[in-house]
Amino acid sequence: MFRHQGKSRTLKHNLRIATVLSFVAGIVNITGFLSFKQLTTNVTGHFALFVNDVANFEFWKGTMYFIYIFSFLIGSFLSSFLIEKYRNNKKLNVFLVPTLMEALVLFGIGFFSTSIQVEYPNVIVCLLLFAMGVQNSFVTKISNAVVRTTHLTGLFTDLGIDLSQLFFPKVYLKREKLKSNIKLRIYIILFFFTGGIVGGLLYSTFNLELKTLVFAAIILMMSLFYDDLRYHLIKTKRRYSQRKIRK
Repeated sequence: MFRHQGKSRTLKHNLRIATVLSFVAGIVNITGFLSFKQLTTNVTGHFALFVNDVANFEFWKGTMYFIYIFSFLIGSFLSSFLIEKYRNNKKLNVFLVPTLMEALVLFGIGFFSTSIQVEYPNVIVCLLLFAMGVQNSFVTKISNAVVRTTHLTGLFTDLGIDLSQLFFPKVYLKREKLKSNIKLRIYIILFFFTGGIVGGLLYSTFNLELKTLVFAAIILMMSLFYDDLRYHLIKTKRRYSQRKIRK
């Protein structure tokens, strides 16, 4: 799900990565909100608050919201930069580094949460937004802008458009593609919601608080391990089949 790009990428690949990453984003979203009452997977709300503070000439207050927005931007930039830098390296999965970077940020916050939560809350919010910028960037590049996992506004818009097109079969002839798009968007929304529920339970019911992010980091690492293992198994199977044919 991390390696396939372009024409070799199928709906199944997109569904796999969408479920994993939207689930992680749901966990980060609820954990950030319960901890700091701030949105930590998108910047739409922060931009509105930033504009409001600037309009009221409260520039210093608005600076923090600008830094939140900039953190998401830096994450997106760095993720894309690393992917482009290593794109020609055939031996390396170019999406490995951004995914590891996101996992390390989430794990680091969760592991050191006791000592940094009270003293540096804004730093943690910035790091979470950075991690989600990284995720949104690399999943956009992997899926060729088909999958978005960190915010739902565009998803609900696209889902509404796709559902409306079902009522015009004579105009929109590619019914299977339309149904595939609807299925993908529903999966992302459902797993984002599920991630939020699971994250909320871990945060409140099990009192893990910011340590909930460690769970999200583990999911990312497990998905990378599974993808890499599956890739090597398929590769080994193909080599074995080719040798058998030659004999």
